[in-house]
Amino acid sequence: MSLPHAWKEAGLLTLPVMFGYLPLGAAYGILAIEVGVPWWAAVLMSLVIYAGAGQFLAVTLLAAGAGLVELAVATLMLNSRHLFYGLSLLKRFQGAGWRKPYLIFALTDETYSLITTLPAERAGDQALAFRVTLLNQGWWVLGSLAGVLIGTTLDFNSQGIEFALTALFIVLTLEQARRLRQGLPFIIALATGLGALLLLPDRHLLLGAIGAATLVLLLHFRHTRRREVGA
Repeated sequence: MSLPHAWKEAGLLTLPVMFGYLPLGAAYGILAIEVGVPWWAAVLMSLVIYAGAGQFLAVTLLAAGAGLVELAVATLMLNSRHLFYGLSLLKRFQGAGWRKPYLIFALTDETYSLITTLPAERAGDQALAFRVTLLNQGWWVLGSLAGVLIGTTLDFNSQGIEFALTALFIVLTLEQARRLRQGLPFIIALATGLGALLLLPDRHLLLGAIGAATLVLLLHFRHTRRREVGA
């Protein structure tokens, strides 16, 4: 496959993310300007931090006068879900060579969703994973830049724009369901999500739901393997 076609393929794969990242990145950029973050610092964060929800949290805490230690702990808790993502990609990233550090750095929920739902014959294509990852960050940076430009030049009402993140997750979930055609993971996700919502405080909701879902999936995997060995 020629290089232009390879990038075109990655671009088509990242279209759902682009439609989410551009408005969401713009919302982040607008918020950063509104709370007093310099425009260049807002864009720099998208380049060297690249953590959507973490960046929203960071600018909010900075505006509230939080210290670096508070900011670091809060960001670690928020992004701890990536521990589970990373474990599931250990084999997939083997042999990635010089691409591996960037693939690890730029792993987001949306990029994880795209990489893990690639067709079986492309699952080990590290070059494709790299292009998808790089384009996704490009959409985020472009959205952030648009946001800081809007925030510095226009009187913009940003109320409700953060719903773009929720909408993006819905689109990616439907896309995964269409490709995987397996109902159990989504039933488990729904059950553990509702359980966490009912039983846990807001600050522990996400980590608790992910941990519970992972535990249930591991138990299911262990049970399935035992049945296969027994057969």
